[in-house]
Amino acid sequence: MKHFRQLEAARKQELFLHVPEQFDDRTDRRLLAVALGATLYVPATRPDLVDAVRKRAAEGVCSMVIDLEDAVADHQVDDAMTNAIASLDTLAGTDAAEVLLFVRVRTADAIRSIAERLTTGVGALTGFVIPKFNSETGGKFLQEIASASELLGKHLYAMPVLESPELVHRETRDHELREIALLLAEHRDRVLAVRIGATDMCGTFGIRRDRDLTIYDVRVVADVIAGIVNYLGRSDGTGFVITGPVWEYFADHERMFRPMLRATPFVEHDAVRFRQHLVSRDLDGLLREIALDRANGIQGKTVIHPSHVAAVNALSAVTHEEFHDAQDIVGAASGGAQASGYRNKMNETKPHRSWAEQTLLRARVFGVTNKGVTFVDLLTALVDR
Repeated sequence: MKHFRQLEAARKQELFLHVPEQFDDRTDRRLLAVALGATLYVPATRPDLVDAVRKRAAEGVCSMVIDLEDAVADHQVDDAMTNAIASLDTLAGTDAAEVLLFVRVRTADAIRSIAERLTTGVGALTGFVIPKFNSETGGKFLQEIASASELLGKHLYAMPVLESPELVHRETRDHELREIALLLAEHRDRVLAVRIGATDMCGTFGIRRDRDLTIYDVRVVADVIAGIVNYLGRSDGTGFVITGPVWEYFADHERMFRPMLRATPFVEHDAVRFRQHLVSRDLDGLLREIALDRANGIQGKTVIHPSHVAAVNALSAVTHEEFHDAQDIVGAASGGAQASGYRNKMNETKPHRSWAEQTLLRARVFGVTNKGVTFVDLLTALVDR
């Protein structure tokens, strides 16, 4: 599979200096984690689940989660699991669904049940999402995924979701994060990425953030995210790729505050009406939150609506300026500092090296835009499809 594959070859040539590379679930773990991009959740109860996966894959979605947890009512769990297994078996029999597929389970025992009932579907399954992951129960989930991998003869990944009260509550957070860090380190090759479940975190305080605010404006949750990145997002070889929490909104509404999307970039690219479209669909808040995710060491994002995918993936592409800065930093033979080739910043070899290496990884799977091409151009091309 490949990001932005839905664009025509001529359009990609206009937009990209280097087009994205292909990848699949056998790709190096670190690169594959970066490649997740926008991970779209879909309820396992959908009767058209196979068609839904194929449709979204054709639209450019590269990672999806078949949800057996929050999106499924208690009395529907058994039917939903049967549907998920049958859908995976069907999807594995075709090459129509070029997408990384994960199943979010409720219990560790469900992993074993799926593995025992799955047939050809193992070819379509990349791994499992573990909700409400904590240091006490997380080990059992990870062990069951390891057992399922052995049973099915395929390396299956885990994506734990951090959202439990032990993490949210200040008095238990540091101890819990230390224990989780130790647990995940024991299963490093199994853990693809760590996901953040901000909706459950907000629920701990009876909060539902407004569409005019990003998750970083909700301070009690922003503090938790900072702690997660501090413990689990380090660039010294002990960390993991951490993905951003879901953006809940996608419909028109009456706004209290001014839009969070500057008009200037759209005026410069003759896309004023496109900006109005983004604002009317609450995507200006999403774009702002994606930028803040990146500023806080987070890559990729959970999404619950197909309209969010293009925004997340467009902002994941590496700009011409970022790429050349990263190349200069990685290519420097020794320490020191030098002016950027764009003559607008200082590149310091040692402190910026980890950033540069991560940027070059992202460039491989999301591509490098041509000089002068901005996210407005790329997002416009994706939405116009």
